[in-house]
Amino acid sequence: FSRKGSPMTVLFVEYPKCSTCKKAKAWLDEHGIAYEDRHIVEQNPSAEELALWQKRSGLPLRRFFNTSGQKYRALGVKALLDAGMSDEEAFELLASDGMLVKRPLVVGDTFVLVGFREKEWEAQLLS
Repeated sequence: FSRKGSPMTVLFVEYPKCSTCKKAKAWLDEHGIAYEDRHIVEQNPSAEELALWQKRSGLPLRRFFNTSGQKYRALGVKALLDAGMSDEEAFELLASDGMLVKRPLVVGDTFVLVGFREKEWEAQLLS
């Protein structure tokens, strides 16, 4: 598998115990996509990385929050965002704890995929 003539290696940011991450990793393996694995809690993305990735993804910042996580609810993050938390504050909050970040993340040179949606992944990684 290669893209535009050269093999692509993506950064795969995951929480290994997460069932969606396991499915996503199996999908990458199944499709022969090379990736560098990164544990989202042990090596949580920095605020700078998150800001860059959010821009590259073209997605709203809120899509980077793990809204179904216990931490998200415990900290009342939705209320903070609704109250007008700045992007800078949101990136700092995300960088403070890997469990707040939506996963898995696939980071390529020109794209970022947030969460595992097979159709999106096929369109981005297999075409």
